[in-house]
Amino acid sequence: MNRIQKLFAKTRAEKRGAYVAYLTMGAPTLDESLAACEQVLKEGADILELGVPFSDPVADGAVIRAAAQKALASGTTLSKILARIPALRAAHPDTPLVVFSYYNPIYKYGIERFAADAAKAGVDAVLVVDLPLEERDELVDVLRPQGLTFIPLIAPTTGAERIVASAKGLEDAFLYAVTVKGVTGARQSLPPELATRLAEIKRLTDVPVVAGFGIATPEEGEAIAQHCDGFVIGSANVRRLQGVTA
Repeated sequence: MNRIQKLFAKTRAEKRGAYVAYLTMGAPTLDESLAACEQVLKEGADILELGVPFSDPVADGAVIRAAAQKALASGTTLSKILARIPALRAAHPDTPLVVFSYYNPIYKYGIERFAADAAKAGVDAVLVVDLPLEERDELVDVLRPQGLTFIPLIAPTTGAERIVASAKGLEDAFLYAVTVKGVTGARQSLPPELATRLAEIKRLTDVPVVAGFGIATPEEGEAIAQHCDGFVIGSANVRRLQGVTA
């Protein structure tokens, strides 16, 4: 089993949802974002999503967009992020680390080079926000020989057949179920049909399902995780721990 599989086995045994914490690397500096990583782990995060800043983050709301701008302004690049991950891995040998990126930074870096460098740094998985199912095989086929897995996004509108196809071959990963239509960011409320939607996804696959977008606190996350395997807190962490307001 990889770190992700071991983590979900542990949280299931403990009858709780896995807490996945997203932070934008480099906002406002790499050192400060790494300190934020340490803080969320102290607070109980189980998995870290390390956000790669991008100049056109179309899926993100105001907070993460602002964080990306700060990170880019401080000179943060994918290469610099990968160079800092080994220290994080050494300090937290059992914590799953996910690189969360748009495709452009990975493509510009070179997918073969990226896969090799990410694996060497201690990354476990890659989530590419804007890479559709039909176009992911080239990247997945390069990640696999390096021991990396891929995290697919499941949109609120994704149909059953596509959910099954998205999960195929990724038993060592998890599915990121987007809870709301639109961009990232905490919401006043989540859709009342969310529990039904998560149950539907769970019926279709044995791959763990994690809910994200719009969740502001671990308490909210645990309530949602009664219907899935975990939850993501992103924008709320970026605002609270990285000092980003928008």
